[in-house]
Amino acid sequence: MSDLATVQRYHQRSKHALNAYAAGPQTLDWDAQPNPFRRYEGADLTPLPLLADDPATPWADLFEPGRIAARPMDIHSLGQLFELSLALAAWKQAGPDRWAVRINPSSGNLHPTEGWLITQRVPGLADGLHHYAPHEHALELRAAAMPCDGAPQAWLALSSIHWREAWKYGERAFRYTLLDTGHAVGALRYAAALCGWQLVPVPCDSASLAALLGLDRDDDFGGAEREAPELLFALRPAGHIDQNLPWPTLPGAHWQGQANRLDRHPMYRWPVIADVAAASQPRASTAPATPTAALAATPAAALPPLPRSTTPAATLIRQRRSAQRFDARARMPLARLWPLLQALHPSRLPFDARPGAARVHVLLLAHRVDGLVPGAYLLPRSASGLAVMREAIGAVQHSQAVPNAPPDTPLLCLAENPALAGTLRTLNCHQALGSDAIVGFAMLAEFNPLGHASAYRERFHEAGLIGQALYLEAEALGLRGTGIGCYFDDALHQLIGLAPGDAGSAALQSVYHFTVGAPLDDARIATEAPYAHLRREPTGALRV
Repeated sequence: MSDLATVQRYHQRSKHALNAYAAGPQTLDWDAQPNPFRRYEGADLTPLPLLADDPATPWADLFEPGRIAARPMDIHSLGQLFELSLALAAWKQAGPDRWAVRINPSSGNLHPTEGWLITQRVPGLADGLHHYAPHEHALELRAAAMPCDGAPQAWLALSSIHWREAWKYGERAFRYTLLDTGHAVGALRYAAALCGWQLVPVPCDSASLAALLGLDRDDDFGGAEREAPELLFALRPAGHIDQNLPWPTLPGAHWQGQANRLDRHPMYRWPVIADVAAASQPRASTAPATPTAALAATPAAALPPLPRSTTPAATLIRQRRSAQRFDARARMPLARLWPLLQALHPSRLPFDARPGAARVHVLLLAHRVDGLVPGAYLLPRSASGLAVMREAIGAVQHSQAVPNAPPDTPLLCLAENPALAGTLRTLNCHQALGSDAIVGFAMLAEFNPLGHASAYRERFHEAGLIGQALYLEAEALGLRGTGIGCYFDDALHQLIGLAPGDAGSAALQSVYHFTVGAPLDDARIATEAPYAHLRREPTGALRV
């Protein structure tokens, strides 16, 4: 079977249906949940500074080119970058149960995504490859490299541990790890903007990235769960243009550290995940050809400015949570919805952190928006996407543009539906997070043709990045979002009149759902500061 056929068959078999869910564990032992923190035992640990005071930079300033001066690249600025992207956001406790939540969201709070940093001549850090340890807010030196001359340089990389999600979600888990990678990219992009930096994607194939990160070193894992390479980025000052990004090297690398075992007694195995991961990995012939993003014909500077919040960006980033319940009576005016949709334009930040044209589009399910009739609306994120929709969804031919929509938000009314609440609840696996939200979203990915198997990963990465933008923009509006991975794929397709066909022949596939509304907090859950469990000694040593 070809790699492309493997990913298409996986997508089809991992769908939830109204009469059957995708294969998953029949029971969960929550006391035996996998360790949420990967460590490399024996690797030198360098604590990163914690911010004494968050930067007061307003959220709006992140989106104005040249507004934020680039910070010098050193241990302090990189500490801020990680603290506001992949670090802990808080500890939560309800009765005897205590758990951490992080800045970057994750399906089921299981966090399969691992962060990496490659440094050259960065003050305060050794040259080499570092693994980020969020529990300690520290860097583990996995490979010490020989120092070299020149200006400071740094690269960021992401990898995934599929078992973290598969433990709970079974075969559908591979989708979730890809979405979480997209969320992490968005979190890093916002934090980089706060430092005056940009996140430049570096083209690479999986084998080369695995070798760079030491993920192909069998002796360093033993019986521990393996990590799959995902993406590589160069950190550059905002506005810096470099068409010839150097590949990071580790001259004279001295490797250290053994990966810890996360789950010593797994109850299930899901070999289909290993199959689709292998089939969809980028190869030298399918890696993106250019390092710079070719996102859309319209440059960001030509787009109309958005009315954005003056709340400090760090405040919004830290307070982001996934809503657990929504106020079913809450409403929003249409004027507040437009900026939320405009923020999803592919030429705006954070979408410059991914290469290639927009291939994921938005189905808006407007529930309680004053000035907009309840129903389904389409937001194509490219002209080619609109053409695909017209071909795949018959009703688009007769759809009407929503009057007075901003020029960069070509919203089309697909169908009105006064009983949308029940439909949203049903589509989202009968969850009240669907029916009680103000608006719902379904991300529709261009699926046929994919072109190459690794494009499957790209579609989910892009959908996760859209989700991260929705999370932060919802917070900026005083609302809250939540990503929904459990939904009935083909029921959604049928609802909007998407031409039938399996995953190999359908032009569009729904790859992620999301809802936004007014959150209801649970007063029974106590919140503690994220790093109250740490104490820095005068020597800089870390005590847990």
